[in-house]
Amino acid sequence: MTHEEHHAAKTLGIGKAIAVLTSGGDAQGMNAAVRAVVRVGIFTGARVFFVHEGYQGLVDGGDNIREATWESVSMMLQLGGTVIGSARCKDFREREGRLRAAHNLVKRGITNLCVIGGDGSLTGADTFRSEWSDLLSDLQKAGKITAEEATKSSYLNIVGLVGSIDNDFCGTDMTIGTDSALHRIIEIVDAITTTAQSHQRTFVLEVMGRHCGYLALVTSLSCGADWVFIPECPPDDDWEEHLCRRLSETRTRGSRLNIIIVAEGAIDKTGKPITSEDIKNLVVKRLGYDTRVTVLGHVQRGGTPSAFDRILGSRMGVEAVMALLEGTPDTPACVVSLSGNQAVRLPLMECVQMTKDVTKAMNDRKFDEAMKLRGRSFMNNWEVYKLLAHVRPPVSKSSIHTVAVMNVGAPAAGMNAAVRSTVRIGLIQGNRVLVVHDGFEGLAKGQIEEAGWSYVGGWTGQGGSKLGTKRTLPKKSFEQISANITKFNIQGLVIIGGFEAYTGGLELMEGRKLFDELCIPFVVIPATVSNNVPGSDFSVGADTALNTICTTCDRIKQSAAGTKRRVFIIETMGGYCGYLATMAGLAAGADAAYIFEEPFTIRDLQANVEHLVHKMKTTVKRGLVLRNEKCNENYTTDFIFNLYSEEGKGIFDSRKNVLGHMQQGGSPTPFDRNFATKMGAKAMNWMSGKIKESYRNGRIFANTPDSGCVLGMRKRALVFQPVTELKEQTDFDHRIPKEQWWLKLRPILKILAKYEIDLDTSEHAHLEHISRKRSGEASI
Repeated sequence: MTHEEHHAAKTLGIGKAIAVLTSGGDAQGMNAAVRAVVRVGIFTGARVFFVHEGYQGLVDGGDNIREATWESVSMMLQLGGTVIGSARCKDFREREGRLRAAHNLVKRGITNLCVIGGDGSLTGADTFRSEWSDLLSDLQKAGKITAEEATKSSYLNIVGLVGSIDNDFCGTDMTIGTDSALHRIIEIVDAITTTAQSHQRTFVLEVMGRHCGYLALVTSLSCGADWVFIPECPPDDDWEEHLCRRLSETRTRGSRLNIIIVAEGAIDKTGKPITSEDIKNLVVKRLGYDTRVTVLGHVQRGGTPSAFDRILGSRMGVEAVMALLEGTPDTPACVVSLSGNQAVRLPLMECVQMTKDVTKAMNDRKFDEAMKLRGRSFMNNWEVYKLLAHVRPPVSKSSIHTVAVMNVGAPAAGMNAAVRSTVRIGLIQGNRVLVVHDGFEGLAKGQIEEAGWSYVGGWTGQGGSKLGTKRTLPKKSFEQISANITKFNIQGLVIIGGFEAYTGGLELMEGRKLFDELCIPFVVIPATVSNNVPGSDFSVGADTALNTICTTCDRIKQSAAGTKRRVFIIETMGGYCGYLATMAGLAAGADAAYIFEEPFTIRDLQANVEHLVHKMKTTVKRGLVLRNEKCNENYTTDFIFNLYSEEGKGIFDSRKNVLGHMQQGGSPTPFDRNFATKMGAKAMNWMSGKIKESYRNGRIFANTPDSGCVLGMRKRALVFQPVTELKEQTDFDHRIPKEQWWLKLRPILKILAKYEIDLDTSEHAHLEHISRKRSGEASI
């Protein structure tokens, strides 16, 4: 990327104006997107306007359209809903209304519109754009605008961001608000679980989703529900029998509760609605269980946005401004969205059309087609749910294989969910599954027991590591480990853990030369708050830690906003990996985040202090600085605190906060539960295949590199990578991968904190076409 291009981002918006509006149902994270659009717009030299009350404000004009400043979006990041308001608008559906809206924009010289809303809002925007030149000529004829104004505003650019808690928009992996809605649902499910267990009750929970079952489906995976009803896949005709049989089986296995999740749009094969009351009456009548219904309603739209939604909103906001300012009369209106962890631009109308196709397929009762159109990720969720909820574990006594599951490293939220799905998928396949306590140490000491179906009951929502976990590596106890592998007849090993799980895997590979017993397939599922395992973009537990840091930062920011002129320095975990500090910085709106991967000098520290001194002269009189625990051995948290205290004398005072082990605790977030569950299922499926492949003369002998893998998420796919191949990509001294995808988000953090830096737009999202994306897209 040349220096000229580098400089281009800072001047891209000069002479241009952008309006941002939120429309349709509100969703948590919309404010993060508005904030990013405003700040990045201003950064590029453009003027940015808020449109209050959605399209209604666009039609009414006047005070509803106000210019935004840098400071006017401060403290917005952690608020739910939409600060600039949203309204259902009949006027904009009529051409007369759109004529008034066009007049309001032209008079202010605004030719770029960023719409944050659902598919209805985005379709409205596209109509507006296609009529633009006709609207202008009508206005000119009526003498409402001059010829010069018409020429200046000759075309309208439109970019959409999807804000909808239902995740019902085709082409986007996650819409803004979905993750936060799942947080609300899971908080409630966890609370209901405890009371249901006390009274041995059955609970029917109704969640939002008139045409889309995403929330219901992911909730049921994340809480291990007995049954889920979604509009895309109505149950078979004899579902009443099947459901009741399933509920009583769960009870006979020793469970004290049943949970049934219903999407509000659930229907049967004929299209007749299945309501939560119907289900309750059925259970009471046939089984006589004490059954209660809870309808969650608007709680799901409320509350603070999760860390994921704040980062998603912020990244999409940045991408939206770039797409608008690079737009020409020939570029189609686009939607910016996330695919895996990549920002993509998709033609707006292709996505809207596909979203309509799903509804049409459902109305025509072509349910298989509706499922396919929802995409691979949705299908994958459904397959894992069906396996865990509907398949009976075989009763036969002779198991096919014996697989052991263990935790290694430090505890991370979601480890238990991974153990649960690994154990249960193993049992469904007819395997004998053993659990190992206390990592490799337990494997050496023989702390191993067989796990049945109910052994892992209710584990999905529990934090920490129930099996116990240690950082001990296997090398020094190969003899005892080999003896136990023989004694317990272990034919495969699933290792759930952090960097030690990976290095332990490498040691096992080395040990194969000396011990034949170690020649069994193994797979590592990355689970660590630090997110530093090579071969995976995400690890189980990092999302939970990120949300913990975020919540703390929100509280600290409130305290700082109250006392004024105060700067907080917060130390996060992560070893040498700056993932938590960087992502929490983005999600909490930090002024700086110091990390090991991006070396900093005393000059950088000085620049940050001067930046804060300057900030204290504005209306935003507070600062938040994050520091990764091992970012620099000499510039410690104390050093930085002392430096800030000295340099800020008389201007601001400083406080420090070391977050410590609270980052490893807590109940896992929906993302970690779902991710861990899918990883466990995928690992066990791979394991069964690998063991079969490795049969030599009646025993298992696995000696190839691909029989020892890390299962990781890369961009859009879950992939198995031999640990020996990942060696090249690892910095062992600092226990981090040599290349990390999230480093390219660092410039966004700095721009949103008002640093005059070059926005490297080389990571450009080019316009993709949705049909092509579907076929090549991998599933997570």
